[in-house]
Amino acid sequence: MDPTLKNKVTAALKAEIPTLPRGLRVGAKYVLDHPSDFGLDPIRETARKAGVSPYTLVRLAERLGFEGYDDLRAPFRQALVSAAVEKPAWVERLREEGEPGRIQAEAALNEMAIVQRTLEGVKAGQIERVVAMLLAAPNVYLTAARASYALAYYLHYVGRMALPSLQLIPRHMNSPIDDLDTAGRDDVLIAITFTPYSRDTIEACRFAARKGMKLVMISDSEIVSPEFAADETLVASMLSTHHFGCYAGAMALIETLIAQLVTRGGEASRLRIASYEKLRRESQAYWAGQKKR
Repeated sequence: MDPTLKNKVTAALKAEIPTLPRGLRVGAKYVLDHPSDFGLDPIRETARKAGVSPYTLVRLAERLGFEGYDDLRAPFRQALVSAAVEKPAWVERLREEGEPGRIQAEAALNEMAIVQRTLEGVKAGQIERVVAMLLAAPNVYLTAARASYALAYYLHYVGRMALPSLQLIPRHMNSPIDDLDTAGRDDVLIAITFTPYSRDTIEACRFAARKGMKLVMISDSEIVSPEFAADETLVASMLSTHHFGCYAGAMALIETLIAQLVTRGGEASRLRIASYEKLRRESQAYWAGQKKR
């Protein structure tokens, strides 16, 4: 089997997804978002997870030129690589401490695995393109909502020292599109959103795309909406052992981006950081305990 077939199928799905009927689009997005599960699961289990019928998956395979579902799944099965991480001794000790220890151990293993999976999937060339795009833009807007807002706030709080053009929106409890109204084609929007995607964030992305702005997304999928295409998408795994998504991988991705911005910012970045630190010391921004005499 052609070892590059999985990549070719993935590229074909990305190209086709905007034109697919709704059912096929849902199935295609599931394959793109969960390639490992797709490679492992039988058709009925994949259909259940994707929320479509088995027949829809057969139609998707035929749409891509395969004779049947198993032929479509084969390259994903061949390329399947275990995402398991080495289990440290302290994790095994946790398991021996009853149910609370078991829950903590499973959560810890999951967090290590998704950080590894996320960082393995981000190529140096892509981060380099993103950083170059941000440094060249007159204005860089950053938006997120609900749980993702915490990530955006941190990226803005630290990142603006290296990238003074970075602006967190919306301001003053507005809609993000209010702040994008005066943005130009050379400006960039960074949008952070994960399943289930925030309507405000998606609307901001659509608005930016209509204005011709450049768009960088930090998300759990390369295909967030068929209505627009990002210039770059940094994908973070959100797999979790509890009801909500786990943000450890996304945070690691943002830290990687900040590291590149600070380094590429050079002397100007270093001077801005030093200025911020001096200002905080002089304004006594940080608590310090009284020294013992």
